[in-house]
Amino acid sequence: MTTSTGTDWAAWQESWDRQQEWYMPDREERFRIMLDMTEALVGTAPRVLDLACGTGSITARLLARFSGATVVGVDLDPALLAIAEGTFAGDERVTLVTADLKDPDWPAALPYDSYDAVLTATALHWLHTEPLAALYGQVAGLVRDGGVFMNADHMIDDTTPRINAAERAQRHARMDRARSAGALDWAEWWRLAAQDPVLAGPTARRFEIYGEHADGDTPPAAWHARVLRERGFGEARAVWCSPSDTLLLALK
Repeated sequence: MTTSTGTDWAAWQESWDRQQEWYMPDREERFRIMLDMTEALVGTAPRVLDLACGTGSITARLLARFSGATVVGVDLDPALLAIAEGTFAGDERVTLVTADLKDPDWPAALPYDSYDAVLTATALHWLHTEPLAALYGQVAGLVRDGGVFMNADHMIDDTTPRINAAERAQRHARMDRARSAGALDWAEWWRLAAQDPVLAGPTARRFEIYGEHADGDTPPAAWHARVLRERGFGEARAVWCSPSDTLLLALK
């Protein structure tokens, strides 16, 4: 979608997808399983909270598959939200909310107090375990009984250091080959965003908020499942995994 500003939002979405796939070549597979399990547990017309939505990657795939879905996307990043706003402008199924998930009152900014599904991917590893556990409690309060929460993210089992090291070495060798072939990494993607006339301002504000990329914690899937059960979910387990990432599903 190209707007009167001259910005091609579809091209920015495509660029973001390719940059993310440089890190996660199985990214689409985790999205597919996420939507499969959404359909299995809450049907084909759910009300969904896209948590830490970024550019709306989950939202776009959800609406392409389930035309009757409605989505609330919440994030703090002004540049990624600008791309989401440009992408979904005029789509009454989508509401975008600016809020800080570290703020204990962030749910007050949402238009609804109950959701069939809360979905997130490759975002919550920015949080350390204590604020993440608190967030899981808030998410449990937003998911209706019988509803679902899914988090696809880096979940590292530190009891297998040799396996982890071998996987990491192979993954980084593949990434280096792709980078040599012209793939954009995180820093290069943001450099280009800062040069775009429409995204330059939001990108500058984004770095004022976050600084450079900094990870929080990446506890193993078992930690996530245990904490989600402790914070109000009835069942929780992995429904998909790669050598480094897991899609963790919790059912209210």
